[in-house]
Amino acid sequence: MIDEISNKKATFDLDMIRSQFPVLNQKVNGHPLVYLDNAATSQTPISVIDALREYYEYDNSNIHRGIHTLAERATAHFEETREAIRKFINAGEKEEIIFTSGTTAGLNLVAQTYGRKFLRPGDEVIISAIEHHSNIVPWQLICEEKGAKLRVIPLADESGVIDMEVFKDLLSEKTAIVSVTYASNSLGTINPVDEIIREAHGVGARVVIDAAQAVVHKSINVQDLDCDFLVFSGHKMYGPTGVGVLYGKREFLESMPPYQGGGEMIETVSFEHTTFNEIPYKFEAGTPNIGAVIALKEAVAFMDKYHSKEAEEHEEDLLEKITEGLSDIDGIRLIGTAPDKIGVSSFISEYVHHFDMGMMLDARGVAIRTGHHCTEPLMNIYNIEGTNRASFGIYNTFEEVDIFLNAVEHIQQKRKK
Repeated sequence: MIDEISNKKATFDLDMIRSQFPVLNQKVNGHPLVYLDNAATSQTPISVIDALREYYEYDNSNIHRGIHTLAERATAHFEETREAIRKFINAGEKEEIIFTSGTTAGLNLVAQTYGRKFLRPGDEVIISAIEHHSNIVPWQLICEEKGAKLRVIPLADESGVIDMEVFKDLLSEKTAIVSVTYASNSLGTINPVDEIIREAHGVGARVVIDAAQAVVHKSINVQDLDCDFLVFSGHKMYGPTGVGVLYGKREFLESMPPYQGGGEMIETVSFEHTTFNEIPYKFEAGTPNIGAVIALKEAVAFMDKYHSKEAEEHEEDLLEKITEGLSDIDGIRLIGTAPDKIGVSSFISEYVHHFDMGMMLDARGVAIRTGHHCTEPLMNIYNIEGTNRASFGIYNTFEEVDIFLNAVEHIQQKRKK
């Protein structure tokens, strides 16, 4: 089966795609780079790099408040990205798109604005056992402040699937917010977000979706999902670091107080009183990461062009190959084997600590992630310190998986002796 997958020709042009990522064309420690750390940060195509450089070369100016040519050009490009994101996730209007510094900032914004205003003592916030720290800690903080209770959907089994029956039992008239990941960064598990949203709305709860991992692998339509908020980061979808998106339904964004005070988010200011700007600007205080926002439009354009059904199937085949290959290596235990996954494969070794495995692979030019992946409570459930995590992007190849598997097997055999 593995050979069949290896020999399968992708119907999209993989060589053309790889040629657009200059970082992939290098050697690390004397070996061709095999980059399998995409769940942490994906690589960046030349079109995104060019857009970032062109902003600083030709249009570097602050936005929205200037009347000179550079300011007007920068503002126009910045707002073009807002419309591109609206189309990308099919939001109803561009005012529902707020630029942040990333997923973490978006989740904190919702917790500290919507949560601070609407949570009451005795209310409950539901998250799942497979959440990233950025979808745990903000809710812990606001629950403690407001006297609310944080509830956790447990795993149904060791595969990493959450227990939907327990989730339904947790829902009640006390449930104010349900905030869950679309796809786990450490296990790859895809949550049944459609059902989660529907069930949560059934008891009047608001729903926040962390789409940081999903947005690069799955087509997202927020109107079809009917989520109330959704967050993601540019650097996990072939875009720049330091920029992210919060989508929120207009009715909720308008009801929320500002998150930060300063320039741009105001309408009028006096020493006695301040009135606030309309959405989305009410939540975009100060000078944003203008160049990164502008370049994010090119990341969206790249995904619109290349993220096809064939690309999704290619990533699924890579996951199948690496899963079967790791399963065949003595002393390897897979962590997270849900039937519905994105391109993430986590494992531990009977013979090699995960930090050592990461360093030994790096010596062979293979980049993976090691540790608890900002999901420490989940690692505690599995009673492990952390895992080795290989994760795919659109540009990864079957040959790279072979290099990775051969390296892991070599390390295992050497340590076993």
